[in-house]
Amino acid sequence: MATLALAAAGAAIGGTLLPAGITVLGATVTGATIGGQLGALAGSFVDQALFGASGQTRTYRGPRLSELRVTASTEGAPIPRIYGRARLGGQVIWATDFEEEVVTTETGGGGGKGRPRTPSARQVEYRYYANFAVALAEGEIAGIGRVWADGRELDLTGITWRLYKGSEDQLPDSLIVAREGADQAPAYRGTAYIVFERLPLADFGNRLPQLSFEVFRTVDEFHKLVRGVVLIPGSGEFVYATEPVTRLGAGGERIYENVHTRQGGTDWRVAIDQLEAALPNATSASLVVSWFGTDLRAGHCELKPGVEIAAKNTHPLTWR
Repeated sequence: MATLALAAAGAAIGGTLLPAGITVLGATVTGATIGGQLGALAGSFVDQALFGASGQTRTYRGPRLSELRVTASTEGAPIPRIYGRARLGGQVIWATDFEEEVVTTETGGGGGKGRPRTPSARQVEYRYYANFAVALAEGEIAGIGRVWADGRELDLTGITWRLYKGSEDQLPDSLIVAREGADQAPAYRGTAYIVFERLPLADFGNRLPQLSFEVFRTVDEFHKLVRGVVLIPGSGEFVYATEPVTRLGAGGERIYENVHTRQGGTDWRVAIDQLEAALPNATSASLVVSWFGTDLRAGHCELKPGVEIAAKNTHPLTWR
C-alpha cells in the first residue's frame, strides 16, 4: 500500500520539480518517472517494516540494561543496635552483578490452504535477578517479621532468602562462599544480615528496591525461661494445616483459608517459626480446639465438637 501511495506522490512531486525531464545517454527521462521510482523505493521499505515479507521473521527486542549497577551502600555508616522491635532500612554489604536471562518467544507464522502465510515474529525479553546481602543490626537478633520493598510489603513466598541472626559463631553464607571462595567469604560475625538469592527485579524497574525490615530483639532473659506455651489460633477449619488451603469463592475465585501473611508459608508455619525464634527453650505446646455449647444456660449446656460450616469447597484438603 505504501509503495503505491508514495509512488504516486513521488510522480506528482517529480513532475512539478522537473516538468521538462532530464536527458541521460540520449534518452529523456521525465521528472514524474524519477519521482515515481523514488517514491516506490521508499514505499517498499515502509511496507517491509510494517508487514514483512512472506515467511520472514521479525525480531522485537525488549528493554535491556546498558549498565549493571547495584544500590550504593554508605561507606562507614553506623550499624544500629535495637531493643524490642524496630523497622530498619539496612545497608548493602555484598552484591554481585545482575544476572541476565534472555527469554525468546515465537509468534505468528500461520497460514493455511488458500491463505497467504503471515510473517512470524520473535519477541526477545531480558529478565534480571540480583544476589545481595543487607546488614540489619549489630549483635544477635531474635528474627525478622515483615519486609517492605519500595514501601509495599514484599511477598517472601517465592523468594529465596536466608537470615543470619548475628551470633559470634555464625558461618559464611553458601552463596557468598560459592562466588568469593571459601578463603575470601566473610561470616559477618556479630552482625545480623539477610541474603537474597536471585531476587527478580522486573517489578522494581530492573533495579534494587528500597528495602526495609521489621526486626525483633529481646530485651531481657525471660524468653529463655519459658518451657511451654498454649497455642490458641482462633476460629478456622484449617488453622493447624501445614499446607495452603483455598476455598471456592464467588466467580470461581480461589480464596486462601490459612495464609494471611506475606512471610512465606501458612499461618501455622509462620507462627511456629516465630515461636521458635522468640522462645528457643520451649519444648511443649498445648493445642486448643473449639467445641460448641448447646445452651446459654450453664445448667442445661452440653459441650460437644461441632463446626460452623457443614460443607465448603476446599482444595487440596477436603472439609466435611
